[in-house]
Amino acid sequence: MKIRHIAFSTLVLFVLMTTAGYTDSALAGAQNTVVASYYAHKFHGRTMANGKSFNMHAMTVAHKTLPFGTKLRLTNPKNGRVVVVTVTDRGPFTKGRTLDVSLAAAQKLGFVKAGVARLRMERQ
Repeated sequence: MKIRHIAFSTLVLFVLMTTAGYTDSALAGAQNTVVASYYAHKFHGRTMANGKSFNMHAMTVAHKTLPFGTKLRLTNPKNGRVVVVTVTDRGPFTKGRTLDVSLAAAQKLGFVKAGVARLRMERQ
């Protein structure tokens, strides 16, 4: 019984930690400036956190806590380009970054050469 209680407590703590600060209402209609990078060839075909294979040609994004399936509108303020992506994976795991977008999204947003960009992010 004690082990079951510890396991349940651990699960509750995990859920609270992974969703802290990113509730649905926190992003609804709000614009946030975030730092994004992209991932591509090395991860193409590998299994993502949602259980599906990563496709670098799809309009997807990795975020640490937003629910899978969340649609985000990303805007590159330097060139005005806009894309809509779907959260399908967890990451990035580099300090100071909020998003890892797919190669396709990075190309449409125009930051492949730079590798990293400041983007405006809003929930769709």
